[in-house]
Amino acid sequence: MEANPPEGSAAPRPADRPAAGLFITDLDGTLLGPDRTVSAPDRRALLELGEAGVARAVATGRSIFSLQRLDLAALPVDYLIVSSGAGILTHPSGNLLRAVSLEAEEVQRAVGALLELGVDFMIHEPIPETHRFRYVARTADNPDFAARIDLYRAFARPAEEDPRTLGPATQIVAILPAGRAREGLEAVRRALAGLTVIRTTSPLDGRSTWVEILPPGVSKAGGAAWLAAHLGVPRRRTAAVGNDYNDLELLAWCPAAFVTENAPEELRRRYATVAANGRGGVGEAARRFLAALRGGKAP
Repeated sequence: MEANPPEGSAAPRPADRPAAGLFITDLDGTLLGPDRTVSAPDRRALLELGEAGVARAVATGRSIFSLQRLDLAALPVDYLIVSSGAGILTHPSGNLLRAVSLEAEEVQRAVGALLELGVDFMIHEPIPETHRFRYVARTADNPDFAARIDLYRAFARPAEEDPRTLGPATQIVAILPAGRAREGLEAVRRALAGLTVIRTTSPLDGRSTWVEILPPGVSKAGGAAWLAAHLGVPRRRTAAVGNDYNDLELLAWCPAAFVTENAPEELRRRYATVAANGRGGVGEAARRFLAALRGGKAP
């Protein structure tokens, strides 16, 4: 289900002249360094892209609320693709351009499957309240699941009623301990064919697997495609840089695709590798993309 922008934050019309290109970077582990800051080389490169007329976007699994806690107001980007593609905002004004959610029937189907599989999961409210969620705990030992509840204690509540009635929702997040990741992920994908199922490494313990369940077609790649069309940018003039499995669809969609040195080896084998997060990797990718655009050699 796609929602209209709220009154007072209508989507601005694209400029008469389309952007020269679209550059999209993941946030955690890619643009943000280990200290959660943006390096000077990365910031300079983003400014250079803007001066060249290239639209710049951050694509993240974080909610709007989570991004606000980082205080990124001065970050030189034009758009934020949030909640793994479910929402798109202008930056820094925060105008909501697009919001998509799971419909009640999709929530019912997904929750029913997760209950059968016996996994721990969280049902997130629609944008912009995505940081609020109800949770269902099915296992006795899942420290990462408990840590996420503690992190959002003010916004988390147990699902005391039948969780299958909690819809619509931005997304459902299941958390699988490291020992159950591969088997659990495949089981969720089989049970929920037709919905978007995204794997990402836990940003909390770095070992557990988070499984994000979203509406059909909603992903970072889907957000990139929507934004490119909104701006009048052809796909061949897009680029992306990421560092984890939840960036795979985005990297596959953009012809110019890069991963940082801190990405898993599997991703580094598939895509051009740039420096690690905090060491100018995003800036390196941006300058390579800009050079290709200026030389007429963009993919």
